[in-house]
Amino acid sequence: MRDLAHGPRVLLRRLREIMAEPIEPQLRLDRIVQEIARNMVAEVCSFYVLRVDGVLELYATQGLNPQAVHLAQLKLGQGLVGTIAASARALNLTEAQKHPAFTYLPETGEEIYNAFLGVPILRAGRTLGVLVVQNQAKRAYADDEVEALETTAMVVGELIASGDLKRISAAGIDLDMRRPASFDGAPLSDGVGLGHVVLHEPRVVVTNLFAEDTETELARLRDAIGSLRLSIDDMLSRRDVATEGEHRSVLEAYRMFAHDQGWVRRLEEAVRNGLTAEAAVEKVQNDMRARMMHVTDPYLRERLNDFDDLANRLLRQLLGAEAGIAAHGLPRDAILVARTMGAAELLDYPREHLRGLVLEDGAATSHVVIVARAMGLPVVSSAQGVVAMAENGDAMIVDGEDGAVHLRPTADVEAAYAEKVRFRARRQEAWRALRDRPAQTRDGVPISLNINAGLMVDLPHLAETGADGIGLFRTELQFMIASTFPRVEAQERLYSSVLAAAAGKPVTFRTLDIGGDKVLPYFRAAKVEENPALGWRAIRLSLDKPGLLRTQMRALLRASAGAELRLMLPMITQVDEVRSARALLRKEVELAARFGHELPREIRIGAMLEVPALLYDLDALLNEVDFVSVGSNDLFQYFTATDRGNPAVASRFDPLSKPFLRALRTIQQGGTRAGKEVALCGELAGRPIAAMALMAIGYRSISMSAASIGPVKAMILAMELEPVRKAVCAVLDDHAPDETLRPMLRELAEAQGIVL
Repeated sequence: MRDLAHGPRVLLRRLREIMAEPIEPQLRLDRIVQEIARNMVAEVCSFYVLRVDGVLELYATQGLNPQAVHLAQLKLGQGLVGTIAASARALNLTEAQKHPAFTYLPETGEEIYNAFLGVPILRAGRTLGVLVVQNQAKRAYADDEVEALETTAMVVGELIASGDLKRISAAGIDLDMRRPASFDGAPLSDGVGLGHVVLHEPRVVVTNLFAEDTETELARLRDAIGSLRLSIDDMLSRRDVATEGEHRSVLEAYRMFAHDQGWVRRLEEAVRNGLTAEAAVEKVQNDMRARMMHVTDPYLRERLNDFDDLANRLLRQLLGAEAGIAAHGLPRDAILVARTMGAAELLDYPREHLRGLVLEDGAATSHVVIVARAMGLPVVSSAQGVVAMAENGDAMIVDGEDGAVHLRPTADVEAAYAEKVRFRARRQEAWRALRDRPAQTRDGVPISLNINAGLMVDLPHLAETGADGIGLFRTELQFMIASTFPRVEAQERLYSSVLAAAAGKPVTFRTLDIGGDKVLPYFRAAKVEENPALGWRAIRLSLDKPGLLRTQMRALLRASAGAELRLMLPMITQVDEVRSARALLRKEVELAARFGHELPREIRIGAMLEVPALLYDLDALLNEVDFVSVGSNDLFQYFTATDRGNPAVASRFDPLSKPFLRALRTIQQGGTRAGKEVALCGELAGRPIAAMALMAIGYRSISMSAASIGPVKAMILAMELEPVRKAVCAVLDDHAPDETLRPMLRELAEAQGIVL
């Protein structure tokens, strides 16, 4: 039996010596597996490497048939080795052949072995291969043996990451971590971006793995943990951190984790096994990431993410690395890559440097995507694994049209996309040529096309696109990029600038719509909501905090002096909410008149129809407002019980389905009966095929991102509306089973020569 106290340190010292010897890579690998087998008292030690094609190839073995080296192969997820690589978790089995994932490879001769311990070879969060030890005896490996093999696997991962194994790889087989890679994601914002990667949360890569002096490394670790704890205490003591609420709760959780003795004990144990302080942090972090892959509970995943972030902070303490883009500067063609991010975080980056956004998690109607679309950035989501594969400065191509992401693209891929960019430029030029033409169908039906906005950067798009006005100005974006609530003077300046830029064209200001997935860092509810999309948000929050709403109304009244003020209330659920908001506005109008301020020449109050309950109180609502605008993003979310921020379900239901189009038609018909304007300002309007359907059911005013004006106008100018109206209404009136109208709309477009 090996010496449990000194085994890992002795093994790491021997591996360090072997890795420093001037010998051929294959001989180095052979000696490494021999040394591991000897130290672990194992009859077999095997080293598998994950290739670029997703195959795990046996690169070295002690105990199995040596002829199987470079011949034995398993696909990712196949057999025990493939399962370990796919799950990034160890397998410790007494009788390996009884495991359901066991796959027999006759060339290896491993059928006589029962005990099996395999661990993933992880490097900076990536799975590079699998390290396995086996014995004939039916035994379970002890926890300290698992720990020792995991530590060893991390060290031998250096051989793969360094590219040293290329010399013994078969022709055409690529192991290089800098290899080209492509990802198929979900296209969320049209456009093509060519540039270089900027990781939203830069990863710290550890290169110094072997400890020279264990006590010195332990001291470094303890000093860094102490500094980490002090930095968290400092954040908690700042005046700009609220004394209560979710923001403080997150920092309190960080402080609790930083003082967690179990975490600290595991870090110290890794150092005592022979790793440097930073390598110990990465090893424990890799273990935590492996756990995160299998946790489904959102609360636990969030807590494990907190641990991951804490580990990154500790690594920076140890290595003196600065976080964020400030340390390295932002390239002028930056493509942001992130697991997820908030709209406010995106707005922190200078717009002129950004060329695209790639997310692992995100949906078409999440607010970071809406903001990115407003900024004209191509966006691709659900690009799983891209964060782990990408490095700062890597070349990248983002195709927001078909959802492709190309990391470190080859020359032929770059050439193909250069041609695609040229083609898109020609198409954009054709759309720009339509700017001054009125949006009118071939049979003479005029359509009002408006843009959605929320930032000063959006305002030039009004003139560039020839849009009829701003159908939705999201006032909350000003709040999301501020460090505190904007004062009335700051709000007035913004609203005045918007009206000046509109040059007489109508602007519809939506009052503050925060809550749900739109979070202000300086404002949190006292209680964390389990389902914030259905909770305290939008008009509900504004009416409960009337000071906020009255301040905004005061700023809007001042900015609109002598002009028309179009004010829209978000997420109205009951007609009484409109009456309450009107009462607050009336008080502000009276106050302004009392102090001699000039008032708007006309005030029009509207409601966003986003809650299905209002479909059954539509006439009462229309009696209280001057206009209604359908917020199709939220209405569809609530209509289908679909979390719009969850990519697993956000695309499951089609907004061009019969039930949803019937609901939209009901709203439009209600407006016609009441003689009130009905518009639609969700992302649905920005897709030509969906705009066809909206026009067919009676919508004559739609609002969309600026980039969508050109293609939607081109569709309108090419379309004869009456045949489309008849076909769509006939389908909505029949009693056939639920189906999407998408195929029929495509056929109608094709029949008229419309390019969608």
